[in-house]
This record gives sequence, C-alpha cells and structure tokens, in this order.
Amino acid sequence: MKRQRKPSIRMTDAPLVVVILMLTASAAAAFDWQTASPESQGMSSARLEAMGEDLLAHGTTAVLVIRHDRIVYERYAQGWSRDKKHYTASLAKALVGGMSLMLALDDGRLGADDLACKYVPTWRDDPLKSKITIRHLATHSSGIEDAEEEGKPHGQLTGWKGDFWKRKPNPFLSARDQAPVIFEPGTRVAYSNPGMAMLSYCIAAALKGAPEPDVKTLLTKRIMDPIGAPRDEWSMSYGQTFELDGLALHANWGGGGYSPNAVARVGRLMLRKGDWDGVRLVSPEAVELVTADAGMPTPGRSHGISLRSGLCWWLNSDGVLSKVPRDMFAGSGAGNQLLVVIPSLDLIVVRNGSALGGSFWDPIEQHLLDPLMAAITDDEAEASLLPYPPSDLIKAVKFAPVQEVVRRAVGSDNWPITWADDDMQYAAYGDGWGFDLPDERKLSLGLTRIIGGPDDFMGVNVPSPTAERTGDGPKGPKASGMIMVNGVLYMLVRNANNSQLAWSPDHGRTWQWGFRFETSFGCPSFLNFGRNNEGARDHYVYLCSSDGPSAYESYDGVVLARVPDRRLRERQAYEFFVEMDREGAPVWTSDIAKRGPVFTYPGHCARVDMVYNPGIRRYLLALGFDHHGGWGIFDAPEPWGPWSTRLGRG
Repeated sequence: MKRQRKPSIRMTDAPLVVVILMLTASAAAAFDWQTASPESQGMSSARLEAMGEDLLAHGTTAVLVIRHDRIVYERYAQGWSRDKKHYTASLAKALVGGMSLMLALDDGRLGADDLACKYVPTWRDDPLKSKITIRHLATHSSGIEDAEEEGKPHGQLTGWKGDFWKRKPNPFLSARDQAPVIFEPGTRVAYSNPGMAMLSYCIAAALKGAPEPDVKTLLTKRIMDPIGAPRDEWSMSYGQTFELDGLALHANWGGGGYSPNAVARVGRLMLRKGDWDGVRLVSPEAVELVTADAGMPTPGRSHGISLRSGLCWWLNSDGVLSKVPRDMFAGSGAGNQLLVVIPSLDLIVVRNGSALGGSFWDPIEQHLLDPLMAAITDDEAEASLLPYPPSDLIKAVKFAPVQEVVRRAVGSDNWPITWADDDMQYAAYGDGWGFDLPDERKLSLGLTRIIGGPDDFMGVNVPSPTAERTGDGPKGPKASGMIMVNGVLYMLVRNANNSQLAWSPDHGRTWQWGFRFETSFGCPSFLNFGRNNEGARDHYVYLCSSDGPSAYESYDGVVLARVPDRRLRERQAYEFFVEMDREGAPVWTSDIAKRGPVFTYPGHCARVDMVYNPGIRRYLLALGFDHHGGWGIFDAPEPWGPWSTRLGRG
C-alpha cells in the first residue's frame, strides 16, 4: 500500500485545520475508561482474580484487562497505578516504531517495500545494505547484527555495540555505519535493535517537509494527544533527540516510559482500526498493513515459542499460541512488558513488571494468555478459535458413548477404507496384526476385508506379500488413502520417501507399485463417492493431503489434486488446485509447484481425510491438527470450499 502524498497545508486551509483540531480535542476529552463487572462482558471474575494473583506472585506490577471498551479487571502492585509510567523496553518498537511507521505509510511518505537506501544514501553502494527494505527493518530480517553479546549486560559491551547502548556519540551513527550485515536481507529473522534504529532513521528522512517533521512530533500530534494520553504519562527516546545528517532522530527500540492507561489507549486505537470515537486518525488499511503477517521467515523456535511478525508488531497468525485467536497482535519488551490486542474478542491487555521467567513467550502463555482465554465465558471465545465460520447446516456432531464403541483388531491403527464393487469394504491397517491374533507378523501395512454392518461386522485379513510392509512408526510404510475405481483398488502409501501409489486388480491379493509424489502430498487420502466410486461428481478422482512431505508434521494448509478416473497410474495426468477465479470456479495446474491451499489453518494441518455425504450434499473433511489430540470436522458444498466447521478436541 502506497498512497499519494498529502499536500502541504496552506494558510487558506486554516479554518479547516482549526475544525479538525477541535473535533480531535473534543473526541479525546469525551472519552474516559468505564468499568464493568467481568460477568457483564462475558468473563469470569474468579478466573481473572486467580490470574491476577498468579501474575503478582511472578513480578507483575500492573495488569489491565479491557473488554468491549470496559475495564473488567486491573491489579497493581504497591506503588503502581493505571496512570504511573513504567519503562517499556522493546515495547517501544510497537508504540514508537510501529505507530510512526503506520502514519508514514498512511501518508504515502514511504512504502513497506521501498529500499532503505532511498532514505539512507550512504547505503546505496553497499552490496548488502543496498538490498535492505523497510519491511526487512520492521521485521528483524534485515541481517543487521544486533548490539548484543551472550551473557553480557549492555554496560559491559565495548566497541560499536557499547557505543550504541551508551548512545555515545550517537546510536544512529553506530547503527548506520558500524553494525555489519551478517546475512542476506530477507532470508531469515534475527532480532536487531540497530535495524530498528535505522527504521526510525528512514521514517525521519521520509518526514522531510511534512507538517510533523520528526517522529516525536508526529506521534504527539497525530496519535497521543488525539487519544487523550496525558503528556506526563508517556515519554520516548530516552528523553533525547539525536541529530545526524540534518535529521532529528528518536529511538524506537527502547527508552520509553508509558503508563498502562497510555498503552491501553494505543491498543484501543489499533483495535478500532484507526478510529477514535468517530474521528479518523489513521486509515483502516494502514492499521491492517502493519498488523498483518509481513511474510518474512518464522523466527527459530528451538528455545521456546516465537511469534510471526507484522511491521513492528508480533502476531499469532500461525496459531503457535494454540488457545489464543490467530488475529492477536502484540507489542513486547524485556521483562515481559506487554500490549496484547485480540480484535475477534474485542480485548485489550496491558502487563508491566519483571520477567515472568523462562524463555520469553512461554511464560506469557502460561501465566497470562492461557488463563485469560480460560476466563472468557461467552461463545465468542470458542468462535474466535475456529479457522472457518460455524456451519449453517451441521448444528452438532455427536459421538457414541465410549462404552458402546466396538473395538476389534486391537493394536492396529490408521484404517483408510473404501466401499468395493463386491459390497464389502476394504481397508489397510498399520502397526499391528489386523484381525488376526497377535503373533510375530506385526505389520506397518496390512490389508483387510470387512463384512457386515455396524452391529454385526467382522474382519478378515487379506494376505498380500506384494503389499505388506513392516516397521513401527515413521520407519514403516503405511496406507493413508484407499479407493476402488472401476473395480480396481488403489492405495496411497506414506512414509515411502514421501508417498506412493499402488493398485490391485484382484481385491487386494496382489499389488503393483507406481509413482511417488516428490513435492507435498506426504500423507494423502482419496475422496470417496460411495460404492466403487459410482457416485462420483465427474470422471475425475480427487485426493487431498496436508501441504508437506511428512505425516508427522503439522503444516499450514490442505492441498487438492485430481486425475481422470482411467489415468490414476499416470503421474503426468494429475492436476493441482491453484485458487478460485473471479467467477468462483477452481483453477487447476499440472505444475505441482504452483499449487495453492484448498483449506488453510496455519500450523494445524496434519492427517486429513475427505468424503462426500449425499444425504446432506456436503463434503466432509476430518482434520487432525497435531499428534496431541486436537482435530476438527469441516464441511463444504464443493471439495474446494467454502468451508465451515464444528470444532472438536479429543
């Protein structure tokens, strides 16, 4: 998004300017926080109080919870209050860096994908710095080395790193000229305070000639005064203005002090997409731009939870915080200084204090976010976790009581199944003995024939030396999909260097093995349309899979393929779903690299199966989220959607 520059204000515009300022001041003066009981806003007093007690026991000085524009809970340690400033640490990256970037983007003064060297002339001839974009700086993917050394406090650092934190002679000089680029910009994420400093430099350069010529003036006049944040409740940039290249520069990586009230007001403006009680302070498009996933690599997670990145904001867009809605965005700083905004729940949370312990986001999840979600008692909490809206057709899903479930073939699992032309059902089992008594022939892939109905079924193993495989877990090939088409059984087998197709013309006794998928489709299943696939919608066979090579990982989406029903054995005959066109029709490609997701649930797509139910005329997709019991049932009028859901967790 790059908008046209706003024209300079002329003297003839003065009456209009006065009116705008009067409206802005009136809106700020009119608003003040109101309190309400948690129960009136769909939350539990007891659970919030338990959360607050635990937080205070873990170094919290302030916690403020606001829902539906009402303060439902606040708690402060002795000597602290809603209007007392607390240091922000890196929470300033959102409050100062993110907010100033948002305004500059909204005014069209720079673009997210502008090269930073457009604003930093000394970078133009540098082979790496010349590749850095505004997006890279705002997402810690610029490659600029951080001013840190393992285990050393800032006061003990020497060289340019020590100069940066001591702000002598000028931290922006250290960031611009001395901090090296240690990897190709945009290829990975590595936290960088100097990179954030150079974002502030670029914004200041872009503000030349603007009515608000520097970041502090910009934030004061365009954000903080209009939202009614008292000037004695917030400060920034270590109380200093730095000068370099004729620019007035302000620190956006730290050095701030904000009261919980001031932080919450910023959160309210972002929650309301730039509207402050009817006064438009920033466009909704600009708010959405900085709080949307910026598309950069995911930070490493070997040392605990890491969130995805917007532009100066942290996001739960891939659902790594499993109990928190994916539209959450947050600012954060050392010591777990936090602003959390969850639009789908109309929820704002501010937390100050000392570190909760452990790695950064894990204790926040344990002591704040999970208890906060547990305190929400209305239906919005459950609905906010659904990846798709509730089904307008399927109102409930009921399962037989545990005591009524008939268990046979104990010790075997997986069970892809199909209805054959002889009116029997054929299935494959894994890691067990099927319907035979346990002996030394434990198989990772075995075949069975199932006879009878739900009340009187029996199973018979089908010996098949050409299909049977051994090996527990990932070490043994296993069937993930099965279908009969034109009297031939087809089977998709995973753990076979991705997945592989096999077929049997004699009801499972002998099998031939065909091609392997080399990209994605690591755990595919067939879409079944009844007996011998006789109810098929067309002359294609459809198959779906989580979008990755492994059956033991969770991916971001589900992919769909189709193949003419008489050409299943020909890899070159397969087509892959790309997207929906403007008329709502699916687009297909023969190039698997151009595939697109038919279903998206970031980080939650593992094992998948799909079937058509003619009684309700719906495609039903059962999706295992992970290997810890999470799963869901989804329905759609077409194999490519649009999807709706009834969520289940076993």
